[in-house]
Amino acid sequence: MGSTILIVEDDPNTLEIVELYLRRDGHRVIKSQDGIEGLRLAREARPDLVVLDLMLPGMDGMEVCRTLRGESEVPVVMLTARVEEEDRLAGLDLGADDYLTKPFSPRELAARVRAVLRRTARDDLQQGPAELGYGDVKVDMRLRTVYAGENQVTLTPTEFRLLAMIIREPGRIFTREQIIDRVFGYDFDGFDRTVDAHVSNLRRKLGANSDGSGYIHTVYGVGYRFGDV
Repeated sequence: MGSTILIVEDDPNTLEIVELYLRRDGHRVIKSQDGIEGLRLAREARPDLVVLDLMLPGMDGMEVCRTLRGESEVPVVMLTARVEEEDRLAGLDLGADDYLTKPFSPRELAARVRAVLRRTARDDLQQGPAELGYGDVKVDMRLRTVYAGENQVTLTPTEFRLLAMIIREPGRIFTREQIIDRVFGYDFDGFDRTVDAHVSNLRRKLGANSDGSGYIHTVYGVGYRFGDV
């Protein structure tokens, strides 16, 4: 049985074709062309995933995403006509799991939705110890809380999955391709910058460890590792 997908998109043509492709995949679709109504539907219907446009009447997509993320961990795939990288990455920082830039392929969007739903259902990074730690960083997998020293750190669901993966194996180098596969659930050319953005956000939120150095290290030309070798 398919999942329930909420589409919040003010362009009727885009809304129609996205709905068509998602229904073809067997999903139940609910929709809104307004940010305020979309937020209300998200709260009432509790969808399995939200496809969210940035430019919306009533309340823009950034504010909808910010509000949703403060209330739930529902996956969010953003649609944006903004070409500036800073605008797209700002959506990820607010808690979006993925984004597509308009114009986009509805087939690709459907594939992204399938991948995010598979990742959410599988949630294989929850397996293993209930608590993980390295240096000043402590992760409670059951409560989904993260502490850096005495400070609780608020992470998006994607950032939490990324941290859970790399903190399990300190010193191991993870390539961007491995991160895409295990954290995002699919392979997509050109997605490296999104991985870099999530790593940058996570690095900033964790801050420095007790000796003043960072937790996440870039291995140039390869990927990232957590902690010292």
